[in-house]
Formats: sequence, C-alpha cells, structure tokens
Amino acid sequence: MTAGFSDAGTPRQRFEVLASEVYEPIQRYVRRRVDPDAVDDIVSETMLTLWRRLKDVPADARLPWAYGVARRHVSNHRRAGRRHLRLVHRAKSEPRPVPDGDHPFDAELHTALSELGDADRELLHLWAWEQLEPAEIATVLGLTTNAVSIRLHRAKKKLGENLESARKNEEVSGHSHRESSKEERS
Repeated sequence: MTAGFSDAGTPRQRFEVLASEVYEPIQRYVRRRVDPDAVDDIVSETMLTLWRRLKDVPADARLPWAYGVARRHVSNHRRAGRRHLRLVHRAKSEPRPVPDGDHPFDAELHTALSELGDADRELLHLWAWEQLEPAEIATVLGLTTNAVSIRLHRAKKKLGENLESARKNEEVSGHSHRESSKEERS
C-alpha cells in the first residue's frame, strides 16, 4: 500500500504544500464542470476534505487523488441539483458555453463532445483538459489503468466518428445549399 502524505512536518505544513500543488488545477477542474456560482463552494469542500483526510493522501498521486475528491463533490452537487426541479429545468434550458477559441473547429468539437455520454466526455476531459495519464485518470475515476486505456481508446474513436459525421453533414448541407442557389437563378 502507498504511504500516505503524512511523513514530514506538521499537518498544517503538509496541507499548505498540498494546497499549493492542487488548488489551481482543482479550481480549473471544477470550473469546467459546474455553474460559476457553485465553483467556490465545491473547491472549498474539496480542500476541506483534503485537510480532513490528509493522512490518506497518497504521496505519489496527490493531484489525481485530489481530482477524485473534487469529482465526488461535483457529483454530490449534481445530485443535489437534480432534487431541485427548478434548478434542473434552468440547467436544461441554458446551453453550456463553447470552450474559448475563435477557430470554427472549436464549435464542431464542442458539438461532437456533447453527443458523447457523460462517462466518455469526462474521460476525454480528464485526458485532454487536465492532461492526465491513464494511470492518473484511473485514480480519479476509481478504475483500473487498463479499463481507462480501453475506455479512452473507445471514447476517442466515438469522438472521431462524431466529428467525421458532423463534417459530412456540413458538406452535404453546403452542397445542397449551392444546388438550391443555382436552381433559384435559373
């Protein structure tokens, strides 16, 4: 079993080191997954859990372990939101913003990602946005590295298929639009 993050210094010193390593990545992680109004609460709850479970934090996987804690707080937040019909209705009626970027591919990618299931999308976000390796993703999701590698391969394949399908649909609609323009001129 991996030694906990409890070997040197006082608990406060260990927590300060841990917080300096994980605070910003955790904040980015949470910001990408919940409404802006909830980010500070979830990050605070995550940091409180890290403080309370400081002895359980593995020394060799602090950030992935912290992502796992944050992921559970995000899940708890989502479950609480589903219990409130008014918030659920509001969340469904407001589309998620497209990630920053001026390139038209960003919109295509956002659309292709939105067509994936939650589990595949989360896996790809951890891999692409958080730049985690399969072993680290396994820690976050509570899976084996092998399972993550297989699921990641499948998720990338589905994403590629979604992007290809979107491009073909765009070509077909663009082509038919040109044909109808020619017919209108005749």
